[in-house]
Order: sequence, then C-alpha cells, then structure tokens
Amino acid sequence: MTKLGTAPATDRRPLSEVARHVIAPDGIVSTSWPKVRDTCHRLGWGFDGWQDGSGRLILSKRSDGQYAADTIVISIPRQVGKTYLIACIIFALCLLEPGLKVIWTAHRKSTSAETFRQFDAMARRPKVAAHVRQVLRGKGDESIWFNNGSSIEFGARESGFGRGRTDVDVLVFDEGQILPESTLEDMGATQNVATNPLTFVMGTPPRPKDDSEFFTLLRQEALDGESEGTLYIETSADRGSDPMDRAQWAKANPSFPRRTTERAMLRLRKKLKNAESWAREALGIWDENKRKTPFPNWPNCATEMAPADDVPPNALGVDMSHDRVISVAGCWVEPDLLDESHLELLEVDTTGDTAAAEASIAALAGRRIPVVIDGASPAASMIPGLKARKVKVIIGTASDMGKACGGLHDAVRDGKVWHSDQGQLNDAILGSKKRNIGTAGAWGLDRSDPDMNIAPAVSAVLAHFGAATQRRRIGAGRDSSSRRATVLS
Repeated sequence: MTKLGTAPATDRRPLSEVARHVIAPDGIVSTSWPKVRDTCHRLGWGFDGWQDGSGRLILSKRSDGQYAADTIVISIPRQVGKTYLIACIIFALCLLEPGLKVIWTAHRKSTSAETFRQFDAMARRPKVAAHVRQVLRGKGDESIWFNNGSSIEFGARESGFGRGRTDVDVLVFDEGQILPESTLEDMGATQNVATNPLTFVMGTPPRPKDDSEFFTLLRQEALDGESEGTLYIETSADRGSDPMDRAQWAKANPSFPRRTTERAMLRLRKKLKNAESWAREALGIWDENKRKTPFPNWPNCATEMAPADDVPPNALGVDMSHDRVISVAGCWVEPDLLDESHLELLEVDTTGDTAAAEASIAALAGRRIPVVIDGASPAASMIPGLKARKVKVIIGTASDMGKACGGLHDAVRDGKVWHSDQGQLNDAILGSKKRNIGTAGAWGLDRSDPDMNIAPAVSAVLAHFGAATQRRRIGAGRDSSSRRATVLS
C-alpha cells in the first residue's frame, strides 16, 4: 500500500501507458507542475511517472493563467497512490500561494479521519513542520494551518461539513462515488470568490446503491467528448478478466507490485470477498449501463384520463432529433391544483417539413399559448418562422433546461404529473439519460446518441417548464378521450 511521505519513486512509466482513459481539456499552454514538483522534492516527496504526468495535467493552465481544468475527475482503485499525489500537490500549493483555503471532504467520517491522519503525518515531517503554525486534532474539525495563512480543513459530508462556505480555493470531494445532488446544492457557493478554483472529484466505481449520478455523469460526459474544463483520469482492469490475474492487477494499479505488494493486494481481497466489490474497488472496473433514466417513476404516472378536446394546453414544447423528426408536446395545468399537470405528445412529424410543422404548431398555439424551444436544439431553426406567424415563442437557455429537467424530475417523483401512456413518449422518457450542465448539479437530457430519439422527452420537459412558468389557467374539464400523437409521414 502506498503511504504518504514515501521516498522518491523509480517507476517511470508515463500516465499514457498506465491509464485506461486520460481526457484532458482544450486550451492548455503551460503548467504549474514543475514548480509544485520541485517544492515537493525539497520536502522529500517524489513521484512515479504516472503521477508526474497527472500532476502536469492537473495544474495545466490556459493562456489567461487560469487552470485549464477547474474540475479534476479521478476514477482509480484503492491502494494506488491517489491520496498521496493530491496531498503533495495541496501541501505545495499551500506553501506557494499564501492564504490558500483548501477543504477536503469525504462522505464518511471514518474516511475523513483516516485522510487527516495521513496529512497529519506529512505535516510532522521536519521539512514541512517548519512551515506549519498549528494542527488542530479534534473530532470533526481537524485542520492544518500554515505560517503564511494557508489552511487545509477536513470533514465529512454526512455531517454537513462545508455548507455555507464561500471562501474556498481548492475543494476535494473524496469518495466521489457517493455525492448526492443535495450535497452539491449545499456546497454550490463554496468557491464563489476564488480567483482560480480547483475542484477534485475522485473515487472508485460506484455500487448500484450509491448516490453516484454526479460522478457517473462527469465520467460519461468526458468519455463522450462533451466535457468542458474537465480533466478525467481512470485506471482499471479489463471487464470480464480473471479477478486474480496479476497482469490485470498491474493494469488497474500502477503501483503494483513495486509499491503495493502482492501481499497487500491479497489482504484487500480478504476484505472484499464479494467479486463485484473486488472488481470495482481493487480493479477499478465500472458496471455496464450504470446510467439510469432520470424519471424512474414515469410508468406510475400513467392515466386513462385526459383533458377534454376543447381544452387547450397551457404550454407547448417543441424539439427535433438528429434526423430532424419533430416532436410537439402539450402540458395542461390542473385548474384546481396548480401544482399538478398533464402531459401528452401531440404531434410527431417524420417528414422533416419544417414549414408544415410551423403551420401546425401555430394552429395549436395561436397567439397566446407559449411554445418553448431550446435555443441549442435543431428545432431552433423553426423559431423565425413561428415568430413570423405571431406565435409566442420562449427560447430556452442552458439554465432553463436545467430548471426544466429538475422540475419534471421532481413532479414525476412526487406523482404531480400525469400522462396518457403513449408509447413514443414512454420510450423517449425511459430511454433518456442525464448530461451535466455546469458543475453545481444541474443537468439536461443527453442528446449525443443519434440512434436514440429523445425529442419527445425533451418536448415534454419543455412543455412542463412552460406551463409551470406561465401558470395560466385556461378552461376546465376532463374526460376519457385522450388526444394521441399524430404521425405525419
């Protein structure tokens, strides 16, 4: 097992040789790593080749001097040397940048306490101790304070550590595989005043029961080439390989067998008796198809009831697929229960005739019913034509999409929205997946797969958002004659 404060390494294999995935941000022109590495060497800390390559990317900068990656995502097994590398970087940054504020969070108190003990041991080294003013060794409020005003504080997210802070420069989410959206919301303002913030999200592949959507989304976004300002590093064995194959151990763990011995791995194997746990935590192997629909309660919201044909919707949502299939959804707000609503897919146009679709949408919407279209959607090409027809068009932004998806997610979860059990809409909703919007937990629906038409789902999300925003009560009445989708071929 790699221990903090280990002597300089001899394994010079580069990061590109030992990692399964290294996905770096665009715009790199320089790096602060040489200065940080030299500081670490003076303190007695050395690095393996993969750690050297990781440090170079972690501290890479753009032409304006900002970090090229403000978010560093690391998926790596146990006993590799992840904590050692990040700890060395943080200690060096604290010495090089007076007044730097760092908080290191873990999900569990036990993990946070163990990490602090490792940092405490580093701080006791003679060459480091000369720079340390004091070390607070309490229960839940452990911290290291430097002579130049820098500090490193430790705490567990399960205890609410980090909430309400706005002065943090470097934020570490250890055990990143357990990072619920509520925690991200609580800590969203943590780095508001930082001039050049760094955020680390690191952990092992999540278990099915872990609240891991954020970690999984960051990984998937990087693999899909859709991340911005994110560095993603992963080491892992091959899926389906022999779990006791030493060559696979070395593939997953670049410190094996030089730093992490076979005996140490076998001890870990005894603790992780479950084969799936061993694959995730010792070999770094992700489960297949970990992402799930954001709307798991959707089937339970189906109903045979529907708005009467003479009751217009409160809002329409329009979206278009990669191959220009146009979907139009409507949302009706319950006249007596403004927090409940009904969604239906009204039209699916497979012809690609936008002029005909614009005429149909204009007929449905008139001049009063809002029509919501995401400004980043292919359907945005219809906006000028709809406006020319005097349609009330609302052009959605990325922020709006985050609000819209979160709003429908909550309504479906709480049973506050109903739908007519339409096959096309069901398939799109249940086949949809999340994509990250920013770093504070907001998300949209992932449209990157051209073979998966989620336009019906996006149109429903937008229609629900439009109705919730407008809160207009148009008419009343419900009967069992549902309005089904019209397929124009």
